[in-house]
Amino acid sequence: MLKKNDIGPQAYRDAMSHFAGHVHVVTTDGPAGKRGTTVIAACSVSDTPPTILVCLNRENAKNELFVKNGKFALNTLASHQEPLSIGFSGMTGLPVEERFALGEWDVISTGAPTLKGALAVFDCELIDTKDLATHRVLFGKVTGLRMGDNLRPLIYHARGYHVLESGAAAPAEKE
Repeated sequence: MLKKNDIGPQAYRDAMSHFAGHVHVVTTDGPAGKRGTTVIAACSVSDTPPTILVCLNRENAKNELFVKNGKFALNTLASHQEPLSIGFSGMTGLPVEERFALGEWDVISTGAPTLKGALAVFDCELIDTKDLATHRVLFGKVTGLRMGDNLRPLIYHARGYHVLESGAAAPAEKE
């Protein structure tokens, strides 16, 4: 018989700190207001139609702006954009205007702010949401896309920022 462990929130967070993730800033603007926040929990869902998902903490009432505006942009950060990530993380307490002053922004298709110089930008119409536990998953149909220079990505791992080193890939292990 398999034995189940009691997994508390801190043990779970500690284990997840070993999960490396690409750092993004997700943004929105519209009748409900302007918002941006740093996220790691984002990924592709499908390429037909192009669809991504982003997970946002429901406990922050400001994240409701993404749903009310019905659009968002996922801005994938390069290694030199760490200060922007920190500013949008909420840890600094910067107001919205000061967060957005950390970068240069434009719009592509939805009107959501898109970061000039990001590795990639996925401009999305919100097509669905799913609430689960403390988070809300936003599903976005990509209606605008921009690819930036092929720079080193900003990665978050072990509760800190890291940069992937360039160079030859390690050889694959033989089975």
